Amino acid sequence: TDTSVANALRRTMIGEVPTIAIDLVDVEVNTSVLNDEFIAHRMGLIPLKSDFAVKMQTVYEAASGSNENNENYSAPQSPTELTFKLHKRCESSQTAGIDVTSNDIEWDQAADGLDPNEVDVKPTTLAKLDESGNPEKGILIVKLRPGQEVKLTCIARKGIGKDHAKWSPVATAVFTFVPDIRIDQALMDTLTEDQRRAWIASCPTQVFELDPTTRRVIVKDPEAYTYDGECIKKAAEMGVPGLVEITPRSDDFVFRVETTGALPPATVVVWALETIEEKLKGTQEDIKKLIM
Repeated sequence: TDTSVANALRRTMIGEVPTIAIDLVDVEVNTSVLNDEFIAHRMGLIPLKSDFAVKMQTVYEAASGSNENNENYSAPQSPTELTFKLHKRCESSQTAGIDVTSNDIEWDQAADGLDPNEVDVKPTTLAKLDESGNPEKGILIVKLRPGQEVKLTCIARKGIGKDHAKWSPVATAVFTFVPDIRIDQALMDTLTEDQRRAWIASCPTQVFELDPTTRRVIVKDPEAYTYDGECIKKAAEMGVPGLVEITPRSDDFVFRVETTGALPPATVVVWALETIEEKLKGTQEDIKKLIM
């Protein structure tokens, strides 16, 4: 493959893998210090577990009567919306105040009429338990003082990052070229073991190591190299320029994908590849029509 294909995969992961996010917020009561729009914006940016997105349809798909991302799509069984509620009040006895977090958001099964065994959509957190073994607080939305209250009804919809960043499943999706690292062992043999260790330590990441048997420097993890050039500079300082030659491979890439928690990284990659495949099929069909 080449850079254009790798970049297409990166862009698809960021902007075209569907997830579920809160899109509409009906504020019934809000006596907190934050205004309605501020809270609504925060609600929209809370990641929701989105494996169920493949069984939903977007409002655009519902309007056109199609669901391109779901071959088993059937209009009556594919919901466009999920309803969530949040209601918290800080009583006068709670003088220290309370935190309203993502864990306080609850799916309203009665409003949607869906099977709870099939729908597993809930706010994500960094970990299930904290260090004490207690449930994690979740993502902070607002702090309430005695007498303050918030009551919201939220509508979550399926969407993609191209429509709004809140639907993007990734926080980071980048790729780098796999480096081709070649050590000049003849020059390396002119260095003492202490000099070799000093040269290995000059690399910020653990790319090289000293072989315990041969006492030679070997490449431990080429993918850990960040193209910082520190080992090359160190070799020049030690009077052995050309000790190592590092060149990027133009057809080999390392992807680093960090998700928001809405989807597992592996799912994001697979769905992105499926999206690219569907686009290529559509292009192929259009070309056939033009030729014929």
